[in-house]
Amino acid sequence: MRAYVLHPDLKSDRSRRLPEHGLAEAVSLAAALPDMDVVGAEVVRLGKPTPGMLFGSGKVEELKARMAALDAGLVLVDGPVSPVQQRNLEKEWGVKLLDRTGLILEIFADRARTREGVLQVELAALSYQRTRLVRAWTHLERQRGGFGFVGGPGETQIESDRRAIDDQVLRIKRQLDKVGKTRELHRAARRKVPFPLVALVGYTNAGKSTLFNRMTGADVLAKDMLFATLDPTMRGVTLPGRDGAAGRKIIASDTVGFISDLPTQLVAAFRATLEEVLEADLILHVRDIAHPESAEQAADVMDILTSLGVKAATPQFEIWNKLDLVQGVMRDALVAQAAKSDRIFAISALTGEGLDGLLSAISTVFEEVTRDETLILGFADGRRRAWLHAEGVVQDEVQGDEGYALTVRWTERQEGRYRAL
Repeated sequence: MRAYVLHPDLKSDRSRRLPEHGLAEAVSLAAALPDMDVVGAEVVRLGKPTPGMLFGSGKVEELKARMAALDAGLVLVDGPVSPVQQRNLEKEWGVKLLDRTGLILEIFADRARTREGVLQVELAALSYQRTRLVRAWTHLERQRGGFGFVGGPGETQIESDRRAIDDQVLRIKRQLDKVGKTRELHRAARRKVPFPLVALVGYTNAGKSTLFNRMTGADVLAKDMLFATLDPTMRGVTLPGRDGAAGRKIIASDTVGFISDLPTQLVAAFRATLEEVLEADLILHVRDIAHPESAEQAADVMDILTSLGVKAATPQFEIWNKLDLVQGVMRDALVAQAAKSDRIFAISALTGEGLDGLLSAISTVFEEVTRDETLILGFADGRRRAWLHAEGVVQDEVQGDEGYALTVRWTERQEGRYRAL
């Protein structure tokens, strides 16, 4: 499909991004969809959005002529578009229109492979669709079914009645609850095995999957494309030990990439998947250091991590990836700056440069000293007692009249997790 991409630049928008970089990201998003041919793109300066059309009448006519000349059949607006604006613009231009949320949902629908991923995307799409149906009740004949926005009406027909949509949402949530319980069982099983969890997070296309493949020897899809990874993947990694010997084993988790203005429906739907990050003992924040807005992307990632409830106490490494794309003085400066910190690592996941130093640092994090301590727990503290046994730290236990006296051997990290219960 031939698509035209528009990035509205609002004077009132206090975004940390330059509009030209926002447009480039929107074009990359469009290119991430199969069979999508971006025939044109531009930044549209807006003093104030027009309620009915978003753009002024003169601009609407100008864009109409440009799209007709390019034979564009789809317009992608990199920002929010109300149902009324969508209806009016589609009628005026004679094309289909997707806003940023609809485009990201479409990409996710195309990429989801696991049952959980498909359900999460469908839930997010229904939540998005429901709000639009509520606000544009006269617009029902144009609704897109399920999450097939680009496919047009009838591809996956969704009932016009809100109650039917709510029924579908409820059904999917029940299915996701079952999947979530299974995932929690897997997490509980992992807790019994003394393998720390290392989660890779970062902006989409920062190189997380390439680094994950380097670390684990896995073959996860790694492409120069936004949202190449959607479903989480976990693999075991044996870290380097002293004198070249094999060190301890960890579990690495590759997660979905973040993006600025991530639709709230997706944040909510994928919360279960992202809970792996909340469980992590170490977070690797992977940055595309060659990107012109690397700092802005990093700030977006930190905002999302904070909104997810990631504890500030969780150790984090910042990985300055794609060093192979930086040349000359800038490269030397980045390497020198990273060398001054024990939490920043300049690497190239593609070539493997700097990876040995990163793995050694990860290994050091988990080379913790253990110590013995006696804990007194009442009979009502069954949850804490069960956690200690599940962690495998109980060396001895004596039952008394008022509870238990447990001798535990644990690390500072394990003690911190116990105190947080």
